[in-house]
Amino acid sequence: MLHCKAYNLDDVNHAACRRSFLLMSQFFQVHPDNPQPRLIKQAAQIIHAGGIVALPTDSCYALVCHLDDKGAVERLRQIRGIDEKHHLTLLCRDLSEIGVYARVDNRQFRLLKAATPGAYTFILEATREVPRRLSHPARKTIGLRVPQNGIVRALLDELGQPLLGTTLILPGDEQALTDADTVHERLKKQVQLIIDGGACSLEPSTVIDLTGDDAQLVRLGRGDPAALGL
Repeated sequence: MLHCKAYNLDDVNHAACRRSFLLMSQFFQVHPDNPQPRLIKQAAQIIHAGGIVALPTDSCYALVCHLDDKGAVERLRQIRGIDEKHHLTLLCRDLSEIGVYARVDNRQFRLLKAATPGAYTFILEATREVPRRLSHPARKTIGLRVPQNGIVRALLDELGQPLLGTTLILPGDEQALTDADTVHERLKKQVQLIIDGGACSLEPSTVIDLTGDDAQLVRLGRGDPAALGL
């Protein structure tokens, strides 16, 4: 008989336990302003073990996984019904971390500083630190974001590296999911953890393309583009 201690990384990294672990779906109620350290640590362990997590952000719900887990990234794309041409987003702790994964000049830095942290996603040229499979195959660009949500920030601090994420809009839906109970009802057999941090906005993040000479508004969302002079 297979025995796996819940959230024990030594166990879930064992191949057989890992397969069993990834069949489980957990539901955490996390305080939005003062996230419980024990639950944040467990969420980080789930991500390290290859799990996909649905969590609230400062816009709407998102699906996130480990940056370097190819299998988790593929499952995330399958859940969303998107291909490799769709930008995924790196959720970073700060501008310094963005600078590791994207090429940022002085003009771009000023724009990023004016709008982070917040409900904005920026498209920038990816550096070699970004796995090739994650950047846009033709443009070699990547989406990056510095979230303001307390739960996401606590999880990023616990992980010590960015999360890879995408807005939680399911195939056939026109709007993102914003309620943890609805997320659980629809995804409990596809994700390993759902974090309930209260209701989210109906709007996704505002997407700004900074790869050209001028900033371009790609998608209008919760972030006010006027903060960037758009």
